[in-house]
Parts: sequence; C-alpha cells; structure tokens
Amino acid sequence: MSAAFLVLSAFLASAVEMVEALTIVLAAGVARGWRSSLTGAGAATVVLAAVVAALGPALTVVPLRGLRLVVGSLLLVFGLQWLRKAILRASGFKPLHDEEAIFARELEEARAAGRIERAGVDWYGFTLAFKGVLLEGLEVAFVVLTFGSAQGSIPLAALGAGAAVVLVTAVGAAARSPLARVPENTMKLAVGVMLTTFGIFWAAEGAGARWPGADAALIGVLGFVVASSALLVATLRRQRRAALAELGAEA
Repeated sequence: MSAAFLVLSAFLASAVEMVEALTIVLAAGVARGWRSSLTGAGAATVVLAAVVAALGPALTVVPLRGLRLVVGSLLLVFGLQWLRKAILRASGFKPLHDEEAIFARELEEARAAGRIERAGVDWYGFTLAFKGVLLEGLEVAFVVLTFGSAQGSIPLAALGAGAAVVLVTAVGAAARSPLARVPENTMKLAVGVMLTTFGIFWAAEGAGARWPGADAALIGVLGFVVASSALLVATLRRQRRAALAELGAEA
C-alpha cells in the first residue's frame, strides 16, 4: 500500500518540477540555441546524479526511526507550503500557475541578454538551462532521497521520479513548447496532499506512535488531509465571493 503511494508521490512531485524545468530549457533553446541549452541541462543532470549517488548511501546508515522523524517533519513543512499555495490558487486568492506566461517572460529576457560565447557555447543559454534544471532537479532529488530513505527503498522512489522525467522530457521534445495543457495546478495540489500525508504519517511513527492498521492507516490520513483541503477551498471561495459582492455593492 505505502509502496504504491511512494511511487505515485515521487512521480507527481517530479513531474511538476520537470515541467517547470522544461519551460526554462525550451526558452533557453529557442532564444539562445539548442546546443547551449542542452549542454547546460546535461551538466546539471550530471551534478544531480552525483548528489544522489553521494547522499543516498549515507542515509542508509541512519536509524530508520530517527530518519522518519526528521524526514516526516521536513515533508510536513514542504507539504504544507505546497498545499497552502495550491489551496489559495484553487480558491482564487492566488493566480494560477501559467507555464505559457513564464515561457514568454523567460524567452524575452533570454533574447534581451548580451551574447558571450565560450568554447562555442553561449554562456547565458548554458547558465539559464543549467540553473533551471539544477534548482528544479534538487527538489526531485530531495523527494527521491527523503521518500526512499524513510520507506527503506530509494530505488522505488527513483522509479517514480525517473518515469516522470522520461515522460515529461519525451512529451516536451515532441511538442517543443511549454506543456501548458498539463493540469499543473491540480498536480501541485495532489503533491501537497501527498507530502503532507507522508509527513504526518512518518513524523508520528518517528516520534514513537503506532498507527492502527500499520501502513493501511495512510488511507485514513490521506482522507483527512483531502477533506481538510476541500473544506478550506470551499470556505475561502465563499469569503472571496462575499468580498467581491461587497466591493460591487459599494461601487
């Protein structure tokens, strides 16, 4: 049961980050040249692989109970941040994430930048792609390492993340445009729910609590987080409609 949640969570979280990284790489490629963009993305991938290879084995020597307490707490912090933003977007208090707008902005900035070439590679295009893939990739690495180490199976978490990377890269290479039709805002809400669920579950286990039904209790925790999120979205939507109606009446 928890293994399925693990793979799904790693897949969704990695897919969201890779969609954002893809947008940056595409903007760099279109504006500055594909050689520079792909070289930067490749260099960032090598750095990320080294990070995972170095930290992965080190985490296996940490006692599982202590590891789950630390990882659960971190996931809870990150999950609640993702969940808060997703709830605000779903309720209308925060603009929806727009990959096409982000692509247009990155493209304009890349075209306006000066051109400096080193070893036949445009430095701005290389740096833009490298930074985008590295920053988004570090979050993927965090998900893989934390999920995998707390569950005792980094390869399982890597499987979900790897599937997302391959899928997003393949679709992006075929389309050569931002994946604007991907329901990224819905995915971010789902990721926030998953991270928060695992955070609550593992932090409680790490603190010494025993869940009734063991891993099956994840379903109950998931249901609680989903219900709480839906209630918050509905409440905030009513507040927003009331505020807009009051402003309309005053006008």
